[in-house]
Amino acid sequence: MSAAEYVLTLSCPDRPGVVAAVSGMLAGYGCNITESQQFGDRDSERFFMRVQFSAPVPEDELRAALAALAPEFGMEVNLRAAAVRPRVLIMVSKFDHCLNDLLHRVRSGLLDIEIVAVVSNHPDLRPLTQSHGVDYHHLPVTPETKARQEAEVLTLVEHYQADLVVLARYMQVLSQDLCEKLAGRAINIHHSFLPSFKGAKPYHQAHARGVKLIGATAHYVTSDLDEGPIIEQEVARVNHSHSPEDLVAIGRDVECLVLARAVKWHAEQRVLLDGHKTIVFPR
Repeated sequence: MSAAEYVLTLSCPDRPGVVAAVSGMLAGYGCNITESQQFGDRDSERFFMRVQFSAPVPEDELRAALAALAPEFGMEVNLRAAAVRPRVLIMVSKFDHCLNDLLHRVRSGLLDIEIVAVVSNHPDLRPLTQSHGVDYHHLPVTPETKARQEAEVLTLVEHYQADLVVLARYMQVLSQDLCEKLAGRAINIHHSFLPSFKGAKPYHQAHARGVKLIGATAHYVTSDLDEGPIIEQEVARVNHSHSPEDLVAIGRDVECLVLARAVKWHAEQRVLLDGHKTIVFPR
């Protein structure tokens, strides 16, 4: 049989011999490692590894070999064929810049995911979404209907077999229950400032305080609002000559860039959770 490409990620207690055991097992099956990254966290005393390789043997043989190896090292292992495109469901409200950017990157081949559906609490972005041939679901939400609406979201996640949910400026706070059910497979983007500004019109607040840096943070969703494990951050320098509208435009560009990187790295299995933080192995 022809060789197929795989991505293996793992974490385990940090101890000698992990790399040798994994690479030796792969070599024993005639696999060719094309990329390998690893990190030992001294704080958590855990070891993290990502290996990309080609294998001339069936996937079930590799899984059986990994299952036999894992107990010796206490490994948490994930193996995926590199050709499999993650299925992504996007949630959005009225701001279209992040959604439009992700749709464009997929269409142009810059982002190797399959956007299976878009869910919104507003109808505004249906034309944009459907112009890309993607299903659009308008699910309005009020405080009284929030539980029912989130149940419908979960039904759609299951219906589309979504591997990842992306909050592309979805301006609703998810409940603790939904956050827990999507743990490790939901990414959010939010503006972040030094100093921080919350509430209405944050870019106008930033302008009024004369900030010099604006930025954005992409992170995994948790019940702690905007405080989940961080995947990627970026900043842009601004000055007194920029108007509030300039800051909004610059900020939106940064948000698009940061979210796209986070989704890409997650899709390529380059992000591993390490407690309340992440280990990221970018190419």
